[in-house]
Amino acid sequence: MKLYIIGAGPGDPDLITVKGLKHLQEADVVLYADSLVNEELIAKAKPSAEVMKTAGMHLEEMVDIMVDRIRQGKKVVRVHTGDPAVYGAIMEQIVLLKQKEIDVEIVPGVSSVFAAAAAAQAELTIPDLTQTVILTRAEGRTPVPEFEKLSDLAKHHCTIALFLSATLTKKLVKELTEAGWSKDTPVAVVYKASWPDQKIVRSTLERLDEDMRVNGIRKQAMILAGWALDENIHDQNYRSKLYDKTFTHGFRRGVDT
Repeated sequence: MKLYIIGAGPGDPDLITVKGLKHLQEADVVLYADSLVNEELIAKAKPSAEVMKTAGMHLEEMVDIMVDRIRQGKKVVRVHTGDPAVYGAIMEQIVLLKQKEIDVEIVPGVSSVFAAAAAAQAELTIPDLTQTVILTRAEGRTPVPEFEKLSDLAKHHCTIALFLSATLTKKLVKELTEAGWSKDTPVAVVYKASWPDQKIVRSTLERLDEDMRVNGIRKQAMILAGWALDENIHDQNYRSKLYDKTFTHGFRRGVDT
């Protein structure tokens, strides 16, 4: 009596975990978010599996199907894009499943934020520059809590990863500017990270809205902002202590210079 919720990763079917793929291949029933999950991954399910697209389903409809199949003794897998823990809308499913005495096992996946950082060849936490990453979104039709306004979060001047914000660039630029961010702050926009039609747009806070308009990016984009995204950061001498030859730790003695 268990549902398996699996993170499919950002798009590339090879970026699912070994454990996630194993559950998918064993499943008797597969439900997946067809607007976001790569069909090539779902094709790895066994031929006899019942495969259902959920983009057109409402919550109760989807949960009723999962519960029905589980009570029939079938192994049911629900495939989510990226990692289910971030904007995965899984908690509302779990609440209804728990009410029906169905357990849940979650298998993590590669989040689009890390696929986007990989595509941009960026380290989001640069020593002596920023050691914090904020994962958030701009406020649109769905509000954000009062103390999580982007203009307040941005006052930390760390790296910010913006989900679900591609249509709200004017708003996010305004809020970051109000928080004291300079107009030349680097921004990397990654459209459909790890998909064959992936696109990377390098921009600045000042040019962001226009660059996204010109490139026709208004959905399925991760926006990474902050000085860790500076294209020229490789020319600067930011070094961690981890590999510093003078730094002693449990596995290595430092070398005097």
